[in-house]
Amino acid sequence: MTQPLALVLYERLLPGSQLVNRLQDLNYRVHTLTDASSLVESAEQAKPLLVVADLEGARDKALAAFTRLKQNPTTRHLPIIAFSSEDTPELKAAALSAGVTLLVGEAAIVTHLPQILEQALQVE
Repeated sequence: MTQPLALVLYERLLPGSQLVNRLQDLNYRVHTLTDASSLVESAEQAKPLLVVADLEGARDKALAAFTRLKQNPTTRHLPIIAFSSEDTPELKAAALSAGVTLLVGEAAIVTHLPQILEQALQVE
């Protein structure tokens, strides 16, 4: 059986590399990106099961890329898990508006990754 592919967008090394390692421990193949502008093209080519993104750093670029991802007929189905150390109503509203499926805290993403993946991948 082929391992599922996760597309991971991050700029900060520590949480990004921890997340990549944890996904690999859970038998995911991982394709990493450091530039949000290539998200849609990478998703079209790689055909991932989901997208996981760090919202620290280039948040506006990431949110714009999520919007484009959700507007694209070939990628709109992809669940997006975003994480951030910030937890504000403004961030939640912006993330949901951009198409984020699940917004979680930075501390929770690695610790509770199996449960987060399960929740994000539920078919409604």
